[in-house]
Amino acid sequence: MLEPILGEKVSPQTVSRVLRSLDAAVVSFHHRLLEDEYCYLFVDGICLKAKEADGVKKKRVLCAYGVTLEGKRQLIDFRQATGESQASWEAFLRDLYERGLRGNKLRLIVTDGSTGLHSALDTVFPYVLRQRCWVHKLRNVEAKLPKKVHQECLGGVKTIYQAESKREAVANFRRWAQEWRGRYPKAVRCVEEDLEELLNFLACPKLHWRKVRTTNAIERTFREVRRRTRPMSCFENRESVERIIFGIVHYLNAKWKDKPVPQFTQNT
Repeated sequence: MLEPILGEKVSPQTVSRVLRSLDAAVVSFHHRLLEDEYCYLFVDGICLKAKEADGVKKKRVLCAYGVTLEGKRQLIDFRQATGESQASWEAFLRDLYERGLRGNKLRLIVTDGSTGLHSALDTVFPYVLRQRCWVHKLRNVEAKLPKKVHQECLGGVKTIYQAESKREAVANFRRWAQEWRGRYPKAVRCVEEDLEELLNFLACPKLHWRKVRTTNAIERTFREVRRRTRPMSCFENRESVERIIFGIVHYLNAKWKDKPVPQFTQNT
């Protein structure tokens, strides 16, 4: 691509030097010290494809995204993992902790509900309130219902998180549960068992509610990663996963640096 522009070929040695410099930037990103400045922490595991010796396999990328007290957002870090076990999540979270993210200012940690993640949080950030992602929960409830009642039943679930207070949300849950428990007890139990953590966002300022009741912030960030990598079919190896994610994360973090999210700059 560059030969017609530069008038000469780019040598393999030049390509190697560029890649080595990027690898150093990735390592620096993963080891930089962190400020304990976040009031909201979003954590989720994202799936990407990578080539290995025995074929194409799905890779899990553990991600942490934060919002500061000034309303600024940042993709704090990411790490490749074989899965979302407690050990994988605990290693990731403890690394953030030891680099400076102690959680002293955290109001809420927003999660997808992964069992391994929650066990790790019990160890690393045991005293911070957790918020279960409503998008993931709605998918779980939907999976326990026949298609013919999806719209009606899920419409009732939505009244729970759209309530104006925790008291109203609990009342809406009870009405919904009473209507559907007899026919689809597993769907009702799916919400009931995590109700407290599904409603923790209501303790935050009202203008923040819509932003902190899901892990959509991470999903949106990795939508850009997938868009950029879709023409590649999949990553060639572990190092290429690191480079492309780092490149996009670095770009987005620079773009967000001086642009706080309006909802998070207000505490009413």
